[in-house]
Amino acid sequence: MASVEGETSNEDGGGGSIEDLYQINVFPSELFLKFRKELQGFRVGVNLEFYNLQSNDFQAKLVLKPLSPDRRWKFICEPIQKDVRLLSKKIPITKYLNLQVGIGHNFHHNLTGWKWKISTCLGGDGISQFRNKSSVSLFPGFDLRIGYRAEYILPDIHGAVGTGEPIFNMNYGKLHASIDRFEAIITHGS
Repeated sequence: MASVEGETSNEDGGGGSIEDLYQINVFPSELFLKFRKELQGFRVGVNLEFYNLQSNDFQAKLVLKPLSPDRRWKFICEPIQKDVRLLSKKIPITKYLNLQVGIGHNFHHNLTGWKWKISTCLGGDGISQFRNKSSVSLFPGFDLRIGYRAEYILPDIHGAVGTGEPIFNMNYGKLHASIDRFEAIITHGS
């Protein structure tokens, strides 16, 4: 795997060299090839998704959604898993939080249920996190999208007097950045 990384000798980020405080993975763990066709106000898509390249996990999806800017839903069919789902668009709750609701049926297990998800591009478990996607249109009908993530602990300076702790101490922080997803999107207009 292509990466640049180091390990610190001190858990709180002190004592190691600057190179030991970051890890950058440049090889994506997910590769997507998406084919899209626009028909009478709808976009029909076929997604071929490849995960965990070492074990060659594969998933195929058929996606249908309206083209209108206020689209409120999308329909997803996963024939290999025998799943169908109807998902709402992400509904803003606050400036940084979104809610998405869906209902689905699994034909393999004969189960019907609904799910909800609150998501944000910020936050994490004890570590600050930033996630985003960037798109580049190479020419009409062919786009590349890269999904990336950065988890970080910001540097801080601290100290104490009369407690047995150092008067001055510094935590240099940490950074783990990765390209998680690479998508090639081919769109055929109506």
